[in-house]
Amino acid sequence: MTKRQFPRPKDLLPLIRFKTPDFNAKRRRLDAALTIADLRRIAQKRTPRAAFDYTEGAAEGELSLARARQAFEDVEFHPAILRDVSTVDTGWDVLGRRSALPFGIAPTGFTRMMHTEGEIAGAGAAAAAGIPFALSTMGTTPIEEVAAAGGPAGRHWFQLYMWKDRDRSMALVERAAAAGFDTLLVTVDVPVAGARLRDKRNGFSIPPALTARTVFDMARKPHWWFDLLTTEPLAFASLNRWSGTVAELLDTMFDPTVDYADLAWIKEQWPGKLVVKGVQTVADARRCAEAGVDAVTLSNHGGRQLDRAPVPFHLLPRVVKEVGKDLEVHLDTGIMSGADVVASVALGARYTMIGRAYLYGLMAGGRQGVDRAVAILREEVERTMRLLGAATLEELEPGHVTQLQRLVPRSA
Repeated sequence: MTKRQFPRPKDLLPLIRFKTPDFNAKRRRLDAALTIADLRRIAQKRTPRAAFDYTEGAAEGELSLARARQAFEDVEFHPAILRDVSTVDTGWDVLGRRSALPFGIAPTGFTRMMHTEGEIAGAGAAAAAGIPFALSTMGTTPIEEVAAAGGPAGRHWFQLYMWKDRDRSMALVERAAAAGFDTLLVTVDVPVAGARLRDKRNGFSIPPALTARTVFDMARKPHWWFDLLTTEPLAFASLNRWSGTVAELLDTMFDPTVDYADLAWIKEQWPGKLVVKGVQTVADARRCAEAGVDAVTLSNHGGRQLDRAPVPFHLLPRVVKEVGKDLEVHLDTGIMSGADVVASVALGARYTMIGRAYLYGLMAGGRQGVDRAVAILREEVERTMRLLGAATLEELEPGHVTQLQRLVPRSA
């Protein structure tokens, strides 16, 4: 029989630990977020549906995005044991300059729609973390203000959509060069807008239209609407005001005639590093290498263009084998954890980009939310490296990763 006794106060005291209450609600929310999924849940509660769905959604049936995320979930890691991982180095050179982490912030459009701090928050957080920040042609903060937000420590890339008006496109490129942007991301997977059905159903527009639905939303998300209505009106940093839907804007702007000759023309005029973003075949990666670009980004635009597009993570090993000695291979689409980043590096990616993961942090808490998103991913990268037995990024190699198969092509 177990002998029982009344607990004595001196035995209870060591067990009682009162936590100092934190009266800062934002900090309390963000500190409680342990994963990007946690930030997403906070973001959804604080952001109107149209803005949240613009971030969350993809094209048509959203299969490309679902498959990209599934590919990362289907990773099996193979850890090495008895390795000294008391310290880990998560940085290395990306396009000739050191990045403190093997990921940075992807270019995202309409960013101040998600939170009024927009690109300023992203650029500031990236500079503080020692990673690159990419500004979209469809950004909502002027090029020069983004450069100022990052300060001398900031590393800024400019993402270019080639418009039908070539002079207007190159005027943006010249502004980016003058502001100190060191890398140009030429995005090549948007000859026309993808069918983003959530945006059509929500009537998503810039600026938001005041309808019966949005007025109702104001009552449910008063903080977001207060920020919108009491700060500088939403507008594009690079073009005139637009009052239509997003898809209508894209179809008006983007040029379906862009080809490799245009890429060569851009290369002649840009003084910095040149990256082609939106590569989805081994053959196109080879052609980009022959064109003399500095890197290719394997991407299906976050699943927002062609549905059922190739999964970039699946494509990665073949592209690295084909062109990895000629240029850097970067990756985006579907990255939601530091483990996803580590798996990509192990299979040959020099650099990865986060889009939705960054925006979830932004919507959850502005600059502090972006800082939290970067911190979460950094912690996950470090922990995954340690558990794999890799003290540096250079020690990560394909033997650390198996891509488990679900979608296997049928033989002819």
